[in-house]
Amino acid sequence: MRAHQLETTLRLLGLSGMLDTLEVRLGQADAGELGHVEFLQSLCEDELARHDAAAIVRRVRAAHFEQTCAIEDYDFSFNPKIPAARIRDLATLRFVEAGESVVLHGPVGVGKTMIAQALGHQACRRGYNVVFTKTSRLLADLAGGHADRTWETRLRRWARPAVLVLDDFAMRAFTTEQSDDLYELVTERAGKSLVATANRAASDWYSLFPNAVVAESILDRVVNGAHHIHMDGKSYRPNKRPGAPESGEKKK
Repeated sequence: MRAHQLETTLRLLGLSGMLDTLEVRLGQADAGELGHVEFLQSLCEDELARHDAAAIVRRVRAAHFEQTCAIEDYDFSFNPKIPAARIRDLATLRFVEAGESVVLHGPVGVGKTMIAQALGHQACRRGYNVVFTKTSRLLADLAGGHADRTWETRLRRWARPAVLVLDDFAMRAFTTEQSDDLYELVTERAGKSLVATANRAASDWYSLFPNAVVAESILDRVVNGAHHIHMDGKSYRPNKRPGAPESGEKKK
């Protein structure tokens, strides 16, 4: 079969990964670098690589990150107090495999949200479904479900991803309805990972719930056994102000 006929066939089959590398693989075969089986194997691997890359793009898009970032993009030297080794260990995603949670807490501007999104992005690259949201938006969405009788559908949607990233958790006191919704969500997500960012340490969360029993039920599931990472140091945000001098450092 001539090359142009093979190209037409691959295009009709939607095998663009093979199509993109066909010329290179044919050249390798002509040069004697690939036998018949190796030639076919290489083309199949090219197609699988394209599928994997496309799947990552879909998962990252579905996660709704505020910014796409990776652990390697974070400049740990900017704040030496931040436990870089522990964060890099979390990036191995053993916590996701174990269904454990992560709590990133510390002052404003030190990079909690960026690290949380970087962990989520790493999970997307490893094949996990991830969703990122502000905690206030999640609670508002569940509250809307009470009004239009879609609460159970919305709860299942938030419970579905392997990793749920809740940004700005425990910023203010929860209402009774919000705490009940959180309890149902945490219960529904049993065995799945949660990554939460907060300005307060988890020990200060209990007083934010109107019902002590509900608070204990929620936080027992989220806090106990979670990886608690205290992120401290100077804020990077002043470097982002209009007119601020360029730091020459990596984006935080």
